[in-house]
Amino acid sequence: MEIFLNKRAMRQVRLSVADAIEDGETDALREDLVATFSDDDIEEIERRIDSGDFYDFISEILDEWSGEDLDELLELLETQLADADVDLKYTAPEDDDSDDEDEDEETEEELIVDDSDDDDDL
Repeated sequence: MEIFLNKRAMRQVRLSVADAIEDGETDALREDLVATFSDDDIEEIERRIDSGDFYDFISEILDEWSGEDLDELLELLETQLADADVDLKYTAPEDDDSDDEDEDEETEEELIVDDSDDDDDL
């Protein structure tokens, strides 16, 4: 089974992780992680995991998580799901930021080009 989390889902997870790290509370993060998956995905995962309860499954992952890093949490989630023969795929959280950075770099380059054109006219 394969599950894909889109950019919007990953953005929500990233924000929830940041809040959990800041507040030291994982309850809202747990709820957001559960909400990230469709009902069909949850049912299929529950059939494949030992506990049979997705909420407990997410709770166990959060218990293992150091509470410091999004990448670590995603790695734990991927590993635990892989043990249940579920392949988790997602848009890397860094991709969202790098798109913005690329746009900024393009804008800076355009400004530099515009500045050099003005110098040539003089």
